[in-house]
Amino acid sequence: MQIRLATPDDAAALLDVWRTAVLATHGFLSAGDFRQIERQVAQDYLPHSPLWVGCDEGGVPLGFLGLTGQQVDSLFVHQRARGQGVGRALLAHARQVAKGTLAVDVNEQNAQAVGFYLRMGFEQVGRSPCDDAGRPYPLLHLRQACGG
Repeated sequence: MQIRLATPDDAAALLDVWRTAVLATHGFLSAGDFRQIERQVAQDYLPHSPLWVGCDEGGVPLGFLGLTGQQVDSLFVHQRARGQGVGRALLAHARQVAKGTLAVDVNEQNAQAVGFYLRMGFEQVGRSPCDDAGRPYPLLHLRQACGG
């Protein structure tokens, strides 16, 4: 798998990655919240955020990761590529880029993501009752365990 920085030409493919990943793992979102978040992702996040993209041999995006310093802002893997090491490879890349202990906030109701991060050596260091927009989706604050 190739990992590279996203380009403006990736926007549609990355939105598809986001959409399939969220539909597969975020069954707790209301339909209205899904539409609102999707609009924000498409209009604000994807076009304006530096993202690392994991691509197959043909250059097709399979997943992406957003990183600010040592904070993982986003990590999404296309539904068809789940379980194939894409998330693991992107997270390993983030560790190299960040050169330090990574942190991430993850929806508590997304058991698959919580399990993934725990397997990747993260531990819970806090919890918020709502997401960053004040919606009733609790966030777990995770930090890479020492040596993780």
